[in-house]
Amino acid sequence: MGVSEDMPTDFIQLKSEKLVISPYCGAVSLFIGTTRNNFEGKKVIHLEYEVYTSMAETEIKKICRDVGQKWPSVKHIAVHHRLGYVSITEASVIISVSSPHRAESLEAVMYCIDTLKVSVPMWKMEIYEDEYSWKENKECFWANSKK
Repeated sequence: MGVSEDMPTDFIQLKSEKLVISPYCGAVSLFIGTTRNNFEGKKVIHLEYEVYTSMAETEIKKICRDVGQKWPSVKHIAVHHRLGYVSITEASVIISVSSPHRAESLEAVMYCIDTLKVSVPMWKMEIYEDEYSWKENKECFWANSKK
């Protein structure tokens, strides 16, 4: 089955309003992971996420502490992950990191999403047209220990 691609779109906005809230930070880096409409040639209808909440919160807090140690200039970190039903094009995860300079916030936001996928106990079910499949992150340590 072929899945058609969207045409690339750029969004540009010029404003005189303030863009950065913290007076200490000159950079805010943002990662938004969205639900795409295909996986390996199959049409994805939606996703469903399940999580072991207390363990996930503990692991995400650990990620934030690690960021503070690796990049001491980072001032603010926000991690939001959807649970349950997530439609196509909707965000599954949003991570934001602010710091005085862009290099630290860009590196830290990448570290956050990569480490979240490796260490946070979260499970994703992909619902296709005629079937579904539970997915584990290929990066997570428990997926690799079974092989």
